Amino acid sequence: MAGQPTRAQLAALIDHTLLKPEATRADVAALVAEAAELGVYAVCVSPSMVPAALKALEAGAAMPVAAVVGFPSGKHVSEVKAHEAARAVACGAGEVDMVIDVGAALAGEILAVRSDIEAVRAAAPRAVLKVIVESAVLLGRAGGRTLTDVCLAAEDAGADFVKTSTGFHPAGGASVQAVALMAEAVGGRMGVKASGGIRTAADALAMVDAGATRLGLSGSRAVLDGLGGDR
Repeated sequence: MAGQPTRAQLAALIDHTLLKPEATRADVAALVAEAAELGVYAVCVSPSMVPAALKALEAGAAMPVAAVVGFPSGKHVSEVKAHEAARAVACGAGEVDMVIDVGAALAGEILAVRSDIEAVRAAAPRAVLKVIVESAVLLGRAGGRTLTDVCLAAEDAGADFVKTSTGFHPAGGASVQAVALMAEAVGGRMGVKASGGIRTAADALAMVDAGATRLGLSGSRAVLDGLGGDR
């Protein structure tokens, strides 16, 4: 994106997100209403909240609903992740954000990571599939080569995006370094979603500059209000 994006352009990259365990259907309805007001691209919710999001969308907003799968640990067996993805899509989700088995990646079991992603891809063949890699963990404990290998495994498995983080891991969320490495690895063949810890307009712009093509934000309004210019 040449130059600083306008407010509308940045909003169009955002998955407006609510994944707190205590979230209610009323909270999800409020999320959808705020998403429509802000002009974001999509909303991202827990699988059990997909029906609530779609019900709220019937009130007038039209945008994709993303559901997380294997969230937040990624330690679910592949068949469970696949079933969760299929169920979310059957309920109306158009996008799936799945968490890999981070431990398998750290152990160098890249083929197992790829197989896990392939199972979800097969269960939700028409959904946009984003693969959450917990980039802070991979970079901190294994280095850039492992992060690159996981991104390439996601590409080989048929995913559409690689995504930095769940936002729930104590190692941290998105970083400019991780986004840049991920963008380099996929070379424009896939999208790169930066998520976790992006709380200001400066944070968001730095991620876009590094190569992010989608942003996962829970505080979307604060980020957009901090952009200035086009309101």
